[in-house]
Amino acid sequence: MPSHIIVTDEGATRTIVMRRPEKRNAITHEMFVAMSEAIDSAQSNQAIRCLILTGRSGVFSAGDDIADVLEDATTEHDPGKPRKAVIFLRSLINNKKPIIAAVDGAAVGMGATMVFHCDYVIATTTSSFSSPLIKYGLVPEGASSLLLPRMAGHQQAFSMLVLGRSMSAEDARQAGFVNVVVPPGHALSEAHKVAREVCELPPDAVAMSRKLLKLPTEDLLRRMEQEEHLFGDRLRLPPMVAAFKRFLTRNEE
Repeated sequence: MPSHIIVTDEGATRTIVMRRPEKRNAITHEMFVAMSEAIDSAQSNQAIRCLILTGRSGVFSAGDDIADVLEDATTEHDPGKPRKAVIFLRSLINNKKPIIAAVDGAAVGMGATMVFHCDYVIATTTSSFSSPLIKYGLVPEGASSLLLPRMAGHQQAFSMLVLGRSMSAEDARQAGFVNVVVPPGHALSEAHKVAREVCELPPDAVAMSRKLLKLPTEDLLRRMEQEEHLFGDRLRLPPMVAAFKRFLTRNEE
């Protein structure tokens, strides 16, 4: 497992930590696979009743690693081999156990998308959420075009997913996809408190109640596949590839 993903089991809670501070927790192919495996392996483990997803170093995640995005954009498309990001998103959608997000810092792109799939979200006062994919000529991913309007309403979803505007932690709480806002450095400890509360409840009743609250898995997967078709087509357009190359060149200077 890559050192940028740390998975620990404490009691009945599995904590998945993104730890790549030098790149603001930008998520590589290997990190997506490692997180997917950590979620998938928890499904058949009856000792694990709750999951926590978090990032270290004052940032949740800057989103996909651009070097890997460029690799996806310039590799011949094989319909039988989904992007690593899609494999991770499928794991989130198929996950049957409560998952808590502890967000301390910026959640950008995929960083925000994964939060939309969580059941309970804790953010610090310095946290923010944004999905600037449209600024690269891309479209929403991970069924976010279905999830965010349902949670925050069409207008808030339009602001974030179409205009690409950022949302503060307090605005996100008022919009409905953040439960609690806490001081910096306290998100993870608060997440563990909530996880212990979840783990003390009857697991079968929690699973059934959670399923009743969630959108049907089939609907989420269907929307994600629709988004991915559009996303993949646009990802490979020459202007997109050129933009990713400029981004990498600028960062290397």
